Amino acid sequence: MSVVIRGAAPGDAPMILSFIKELAAYEKLEHEVVATEEDLRRTLFTTRPKAFVLIAEAEDGPCGFALYFFNYSTFLGKHGLYLEDLYVRPSHRGAGVGQAMLARLARIAKDNDCGRMEWWVLDWNELAIKFYRALGAEPMGDWTVFRLTGAPLTALAEQSKGDK
Repeated sequence: MSVVIRGAAPGDAPMILSFIKELAAYEKLEHEVVATEEDLRRTLFTTRPKAFVLIAEAEDGPCGFALYFFNYSTFLGKHGLYLEDLYVRPSHRGAGVGQAMLARLARIAKDNDCGRMEWWVLDWNELAIKFYRALGAEPMGDWTVFRLTGAPLTALAEQSKGDK
């Protein structure tokens, strides 16, 4: 199968949202999707975007997406590339689409002098884990992910006096 990986454009917002919803359904998290097409246009397609999207297209149309952004490693003294989402439609899995997107992301990381590329995977997603390991990726078993959202995030932010 021939696949083309391209950067997303503002007109892709409906398709990106559709991919996000498909990914959320696969991960049994569809109830957590609150993003809108307008949110995506407003945050991804600005003059100085902080996150970026790749679209995978096969002969029969769009078949996947990857959303990434750059972070920073104090230990390496370099930026890193963080892959927030990678999704390939079930009809195109096993055909090299995911590997093509990861290869493009690795190229973007190297072109931007990144010291590493990272992402999370749900611990029950054994097919993805096997795929990532086959590429040489290693799990970071010694780390625990923490997240602050909603009311606790707001409460903590309100403790700040706004010092600059």
